[in-house]
Amino acid sequence: MNRSPSRMDAASQSAAPSADPSAAGQSTERLLTRVALAFIDQRINLYLRFGRPQREMRVDRWQRCAFFAPNAIFARVLWQGNDYGTTRWQLIVLQACKPLDSMQRIRGIRPGARTLLHVEGERRVRIILTQIDIIEALGIDPIDVSPSYWQTLGNRLAAGLPIPTYTTERHAAWLTVRRWL
Repeated sequence: MNRSPSRMDAASQSAAPSADPSAAGQSTERLLTRVALAFIDQRINLYLRFGRPQREMRVDRWQRCAFFAPNAIFARVLWQGNDYGTTRWQLIVLQACKPLDSMQRIRGIRPGARTLLHVEGERRVRIILTQIDIIEALGIDPIDVSPSYWQTLGNRLAAGLPIPTYTTERHAAWLTVRRWL
């Protein structure tokens, strides 16, 4: 069992972990956040309300996955029903994270994401969908909206307080701050 020095060096180098995934020959896919989406007529509709996935993959007739780069913001809506009607409404605005960032584990999202807004129930989801429509009517892409606005929106809704509107002035202030970050 004599190994030549060149073979031992090559074996030890290939087994050593690398901090850079591209240097180790791994794809950048490990950095992406995978979001499961599904549609089964009159049963479940799990879809993206906004967001720009880097790529999408169809799993089968009913399911697909969207992949987001770190720091990307997106909204996922869940509607579930049964023979008697709607059973669940949910809307979550999320921010994709890097592998070592702190994040929440969310069913259908791997490895997880930072939750900016989470609402349940038809009335609350419709309120947030209306706010998203208002933002889009201003000519602002919801992915460019300040993360703190989504958090404020959720907190105000939970507390039963008036919901702040997102204005072009507020957006201009956010874009100025974002340049300095």
